[in-house]
Amino acid sequence: MTIDPILHRIGHRGPVAADLETLFALHRAWRQAVPYENLDIQLGRPISLEPDALFDKLVRRRRGGYCYEQNAGLAMLLRLAGFQVTMVEAGVLRAARGEAMWGNHNALLVDLDGRRWLADAGIGDGFVEPLPLREGPHPQGDLTYRLERLDPDTWRFHHHPGGSIASYDFRLLPRETADFAARCRELSTSAESAYVTTLMAARPVAGHTLLLLSRTLRRLGTDGRTSRTIGDAAEFARTLSTDFLVPLNELGQDGVARLWCKTGTQDDLWRARVSDIP
Repeated sequence: MTIDPILHRIGHRGPVAADLETLFALHRAWRQAVPYENLDIQLGRPISLEPDALFDKLVRRRRGGYCYEQNAGLAMLLRLAGFQVTMVEAGVLRAARGEAMWGNHNALLVDLDGRRWLADAGIGDGFVEPLPLREGPHPQGDLTYRLERLDPDTWRFHHHPGGSIASYDFRLLPRETADFAARCRELSTSAESAYVTTLMAARPVAGHTLLLLSRTLRRLGTDGRTSRTIGDAAEFARTLSTDFLVPLNELGQDGVARLWCKTGTQDDLWRARVSDIP
């Protein structure tokens, strides 16, 4: 497991050093090249957080994944590049729904030259470049995110006003990828999980984010939101391949057809549960 295949996977051709320029470049390239998606969950395939399995899926097979997979893969890349990375526990919507939300997300802290940065590839329409771990607003282009310190060991990330979630909380206590295996298994298999009831894919593109929820394709940006319904299976396949960079052969011989059929009953469900979806 070396860094070169990952750099090739994300299209990074510049120098690699444990410096701020590289941190930003790698985070940005990962977010743009590795789609946030839960297609394996929709196809009933098990999700593994083992390093070899993640490397195979995200790098060799050029797939994406959801939050636990995304941030485990990004952590792998940054560590191979020489960065000091700490994985931490997070809770999407803890502010609204309480302590049970802890562990439904993970995030990364990167220590560099006496400063700490928040890195995260696990929110579909999240920030494209790391945020300094400092209270206050943090603009990126036309979007502004905010960090709030709740207590000495707990912080809150506030999404921009048009974001898919309002906020998530995270603790500074170091965790390992394996610590999230049980929650990952629960969220990827439970009939009550939004990841099971709703097909999701997201990817930042040219100042906005494309978000696919079942058969509804949304465009999220500072100029507002637009949405349209995908009309047929051929358009669905093109959308997965072109907009979300999913290699269709990786879904199996009848994978696209199975997903298209399954999403036919999902649109009403995600409208009722959209606030649950990181």
